[in-house]
Amino acid sequence: MNHSVTPASLRLDPAPPAPDLRRINAHPDHWYPLAWSRELKRGGTLAVSFAGEPIVLVRPKDGPVFALEDRCAHRQVPLSKGTVDGCAVRCCYHGWAYEASGRCIDVPYLRDRLPNGVKAYPCREVDGLILVFPGDPSLADAVPLPGLGSVANGRYKTRRFGRVVGCHYSFMHENLMDMNHQFMHSKQMGQMKPRVLGQGRGDGWVEVKYSFKRTGGKQPLGEAVIFGERRSGEQNTAERDVMTIRTEYPYQTLRIQTEGQDPVMDLWIVYVPLDRAQKTNRVFGLLSVRKPKVPGILNVVWPLLVAFTERIFREDREIVELEQRAFDEAGRDRNQEVFPVIRSLRSLLVACGVDSAEAARNGIAHVA
Repeated sequence: MNHSVTPASLRLDPAPPAPDLRRINAHPDHWYPLAWSRELKRGGTLAVSFAGEPIVLVRPKDGPVFALEDRCAHRQVPLSKGTVDGCAVRCCYHGWAYEASGRCIDVPYLRDRLPNGVKAYPCREVDGLILVFPGDPSLADAVPLPGLGSVANGRYKTRRFGRVVGCHYSFMHENLMDMNHQFMHSKQMGQMKPRVLGQGRGDGWVEVKYSFKRTGGKQPLGEAVIFGERRSGEQNTAERDVMTIRTEYPYQTLRIQTEGQDPVMDLWIVYVPLDRAQKTNRVFGLLSVRKPKVPGILNVVWPLLVAFTERIFREDREIVELEQRAFDEAGRDRNQEVFPVIRSLRSLLVACGVDSAEAARNGIAHVA
């Protein structure tokens, strides 16, 4: 009997399995909002976290906000339990004090030979958000702060919103970018049919453009607030508005505009992982709506807009948490994704994130 043997040099090793997106951690080398400015009072502290790392935000009575690891170097007691003393935070246990650089500047019962301090994080406060750079601090100055849409534009009125959502951040990216799920929002949005106008991908970003056409029924009030009111003869004609959704890692934007005009709506949003397994994230969203020509009319309809967007967000939150539950029960990602836009997005999130197993092997900070 002849036995053929393939030379070792000709053998093909099996291709490595594709990374499981739900086990890809958010890359820490970006600016992430960890709190709203309004949450941190003057002369106060605030306990926050990024991917399981406890961080304390400190607002001195004079001077900018700063961020430190939320552990006193002495007994590891949270510094967020302490008090602000001048431009430093003092631990509630033995009174050790730390300045913005993390250096220990005072131990009440020592005169010299002060101990080592704690880790400090680069921190900025912009347009009502407190941003922290949880990764390599030497890279912070080279990484630009995120553009926050139209929040600083006086021609827009902005709603700041967000909740804690019990899912991996990637489910949130997919949910926003895939407008085919408008089927789920039919009670809020009515019968609308999305059409993909085009998609693109570049270094660190994926983008898709949609138009929408009403296929029947009366235009819901919530949609009228966002898209503008349609007259009966206009609702079934060619689509007028274009929605552009873009993931520019790690942020997402959504803009609705008519060609040649400023966006009627401009959304900037990010999903910040809270726990070490990154199965919980906190949403920070800035929804800016262009003010109409009639003064004050937007203020009148604003409560309707808030109620409408809350209902949409509630439906989205429920569905992505169900997706996370299905993943946990299966122990792996069983999604059969067929939409090219989302396949491209998933590839981007894998490429830009950090594999949790690799991070654990290499001891990369802030990713489990």
